[in-house]
Amino acid sequence: MTPLVDPQAAMALANPSSALAVLDFAGVAVFAATGALAAAQQRHDVVTFAFFAAITGVGGGTLRDLLIGAPVFWVQDWRYIGVCIAAALAIWLIGRRDWRFRALLWLDAAGLAAYGVMGAAKAETFGVAPLICIVMGALTACFGGIVRDLLAGQPSILLRREVTVSAALLAATAYVGLRLLGIEIWPAAVVAALLGFGLRAGALAWGWSLPGFPDAPAR
Repeated sequence: MTPLVDPQAAMALANPSSALAVLDFAGVAVFAATGALAAAQQRHDVVTFAFFAAITGVGGGTLRDLLIGAPVFWVQDWRYIGVCIAAALAIWLIGRRDWRFRALLWLDAAGLAAYGVMGAAKAETFGVAPLICIVMGALTACFGGIVRDLLAGQPSILLRREVTVSAALLAATAYVGLRLLGIEIWPAAVVAALLGFGLRAGALAWGWSLPGFPDAPAR
């Protein structure tokens, strides 16, 4: 069955000057940079930098496209891999800097917000139900980071108490909610991305975290 495509959202995704297209490339770029920074922590060579950047930058979007039956985005447009390679080279050329690994956290925050929105928006263009759009937003934002952490031998973002996945869920949920209220695509995307980034930024600045499962009561 051919998916029902939302013409307005599809046009926004295809238009390079639209908010969604900007968020798409921004999300790829910042996630690619986090992948390269993870490679830098392990002191890998430049080829591994590019591999980490690419797998992190396009991993989440690849899974999303496969699940919703869309053409895999980076196969259709070479610029996405180009952005990943450029991000890897930029991190390599910057060299060792004290601030570089702190930047990894803030870039990850921006990527979670941008891709949380972008994943939900892409699913929307294929007529996916609102709840599944939110799930696709979270998958798009988080899967590349999960693979990055696995390759780098780091604890997965899914296992951290600090707010990470929740920021992507907030961005995706806010976007879907605003769209259901009839808000146009670009203001909905910008507001939702800012909300997701704000939540993650608060976690970085003030140590916000979700409550864990309580200990069993003593007998």
